[in-house]
Amino acid sequence: MRNHNLFAALRAAFPADQDACAIETVGGAGPVLRYSWRDLDQATAMVANLLASLELPAGARIAVQVEKSVEALILYLATLRAGFVFLPLNTAYQSAEIEYFIGNAEPAVVVCSPAHFGWVSKIAFMAGTRHVFTLDEARGGSLLERAAHHSTVHQPAVCAADDLAVIIYTSGTTGRSKGAMLTHGNMLSNALVLRDYWCWRPDDVLIHALPIFHVHGLFVAIHGALINGSPMLWLNRFDAPTVVSLLPRATVFMGVPTLYVRLLAEPGLTPQQAAHMRLFISGSAPLLVETFNTWKLRTGHTILERYGMSETIMLTSNPCEADLRHGGLAERRGGTVGFPLPGVDLRVVDETEHVLTAGATGAIQVRGPNVFKGYWRMPEKTAEEFTTDGFFRTGDVGYVDAQGYVTIVGRSKDLIISGGYQRVPGRSRRFHQRFARCGGERRGWRAAPGLR
Repeated sequence: MRNHNLFAALRAAFPADQDACAIETVGGAGPVLRYSWRDLDQATAMVANLLASLELPAGARIAVQVEKSVEALILYLATLRAGFVFLPLNTAYQSAEIEYFIGNAEPAVVVCSPAHFGWVSKIAFMAGTRHVFTLDEARGGSLLERAAHHSTVHQPAVCAADDLAVIIYTSGTTGRSKGAMLTHGNMLSNALVLRDYWCWRPDDVLIHALPIFHVHGLFVAIHGALINGSPMLWLNRFDAPTVVSLLPRATVFMGVPTLYVRLLAEPGLTPQQAAHMRLFISGSAPLLVETFNTWKLRTGHTILERYGMSETIMLTSNPCEADLRHGGLAERRGGTVGFPLPGVDLRVVDETEHVLTAGATGAIQVRGPNVFKGYWRMPEKTAEEFTTDGFFRTGDVGYVDAQGYVTIVGRSKDLIISGGYQRVPGRSRRFHQRFARCGGERRGWRAAPGLR
């Protein structure tokens, strides 16, 4: 049986020189730390062996609410490696949200920050979770202490393409949050398409300054770098001056529109400072044409805007190079999200689900190998969101022009976009204002491979 485990595919793309730097932590008050590709392989093996030692049932969920760190990334990769299901949770969630998510997903393992262990563990144990570990930004916590006793060798679990890999919760305007079920095949297919479509090169270096509890930072950015064997300059929290200082060492940056606005406020952002960069990518919220144009004037680079969802990962993108499927067009157009990615079928329909002609505005529906397998424990909702011929009703409204460029004009449901996240009216202010805390740095694990 062919192994479709996403981790196995990512590891296969690691460069031949296993001792080369894979991740370098930058920014913050702590020392700069470098993790080699061998470190990633051995550290994920140790955590995967810990998870395997717990004798968890097949398909067990691993719920994680911790601050961003390289160790949190390693936990994600180890969960894939062991064949379990990763459940990332926004660090802004408070007890009411965590109680719902844990009760709904019924994770076998919960990993939280040490400072939150008291109330998180109480919720988890009451819901039937057997194992609660801690993990902090300074390479501390019971997860690493326990994993330190396990082997650095681990054979990745054999997974089918349709096996569940991640549940990521997405909000709507009514009812409770829904758990979108993404498979190993969903994520690997999208990573491979984006590697080609965004023209990843052997010498690319990614500045990673996004949170890792949502699609953009966890899947698009990390999978993109790993599937290409490209190193990352890693910020635990976004810091505009630090990002600007790193541009001469990097080639790729991914951010939400608010990050680009904050970078434009930096006097050091010049064409000379950005001369080594190859690609700036924006997503998760609409990019204003004003920001698009100002960025080009300030840096000489044209931002590539794309469009995706928790349920589908990436769906469309402005071109990196000439798109032969669309007459060789290579222009990145402000105000649009580009063309449907290879393998993605996208159509615009009216209220009767009749397909509209070019330029007509209607509901966007999509189909492809990246589209999720449904909502966790919501078969009726899943059936409701798919058409009889397999298209997913995105809830977005837009149009496709005569040249094939897709433009999003709004939502069919009332959602407020705040800092790149969908905000549900009525929730607390704090719940929605944590986006600014998306970069920075503390420290990695003490021993080179992480736990020895």
